[in-house]
Amino acid sequence: MAKIGLGLLATKVGMTQIFTADGVRVPVTVLLVGKNSVVQKKTVATDGYSAVQIGSGDIREKLVTKPLAGHFKKAGVAATRHLVEFRVDEATIGKLNVGDAVGFDPIKDAKSVDVVGTSKGRGTAGVMKRHNMSGFRATHGTHEYFRHGGSIGCRATPGKVHKGKRMSGHMGNENVAVINLAVVKIDEEKGLVFVRGAVPGKNGGILEVRASKHAAKRGRALRAEAQILSKNPMKASKAGAPAKKK
Repeated sequence: MAKIGLGLLATKVGMTQIFTADGVRVPVTVLLVGKNSVVQKKTVATDGYSAVQIGSGDIREKLVTKPLAGHFKKAGVAATRHLVEFRVDEATIGKLNVGDAVGFDPIKDAKSVDVVGTSKGRGTAGVMKRHNMSGFRATHGTHEYFRHGGSIGCRATPGKVHKGKRMSGHMGNENVAVINLAVVKIDEEKGLVFVRGAVPGKNGGILEVRASKHAAKRGRALRAEAQILSKNPMKASKAGAPAKKK
């Protein structure tokens, strides 16, 4: 079943680092949230399920296909470059109207978010790059077989290659979800969201961002108290606590 919760469309700006009040360096990804608007509402009575279509991004009229142009015209809203559907409950649908702008409300009070995007395409890759295999030895008479995948069969019985066998092939360019990324900072004036860690896709890619249902993870780098309470005297001394005597 699809995840339920209203989200936003954002653009990946890139990665950087910010410092907390305690001086801890936090690696973050900067997301730019542009104008998000409601294009269509779907209800159980009309469509069999409840959802909201969110549009974002400007596009020239000549680049809009005729089916989508008719869709936007019927809704009475301006055409958008990106269109994504979020499954929501009936209560959320009742609060929204077609054409309404969706601000930071879906993630404003969230401690962590789930981010969905398209991973970077790597083309056709071998088993070492795609599946992190170690490769074959480079000694004892090995020739031109250093990066091969090795045997893939099972003799006469069952006499076939099992489904799901890890082999070379297409890598990347897939829909990837990263859950429970801590929200470090939100700048509504500039439309920026800073989340801890990396998100899928290249810079400039479009992402779906929704509030996570999980408890936010702060990470080891944000827990100075864990270093102070550590039994390792080196970590304890670095954190400002007196080293324990042996």
